[in-house]
Amino acid sequence: MYNDEKLYELAEKVGQHLKSSGRKLTVAESCTGGWIAKAITDVPGSSQWFEYGFSVYADIAKRDLLGVTLSTLEEEGAVSQPIVTEMAKGALERSKADIAVAVSGIAGPDADPGGKAVGTVWICWSWRHGRAVESNARIKFFEGDREQIRRYSVGNALKGVLEL
Repeated sequence: MYNDEKLYELAEKVGQHLKSSGRKLTVAESCTGGWIAKAITDVPGSSQWFEYGFSVYADIAKRDLLGVTLSTLEEEGAVSQPIVTEMAKGALERSKADIAVAVSGIAGPDADPGGKAVGTVWICWSWRHGRAVESNARIKFFEGDREQIRRYSVGNALKGVLEL
């Protein structure tokens, strides 16, 4: 389980890595509602390596703030690989950051109308590689209540930044 101390330690490691490499991070969050940004900004000095936090819970926010396309939302649903990839790329395009992490999932207590189960979470990490943007998205299936699913999502998002 990712408790507050574990999330802080992960965010601190992410910060050390980004600071030493001269990179900056941006986040685009749906089901975590800003929790990744909160974990990051709990670390003193995070302004040196954290640039933007987009909390895009509603579909309209994903479209208006990150440029997620309506057609992708309609075809794939908000909890999908194409959506988190568009979210991460949109966050990079709207910031000067080098790395973006995006999260969208079903934290519960109810499944989504499209039938995706509680605990289904997509996470995407995108990074600039010269002029190109590369992305890596993964689906996760977490168990637990709403808070546990969100904590797992935050922890896995931060852990993935370290794995880049």
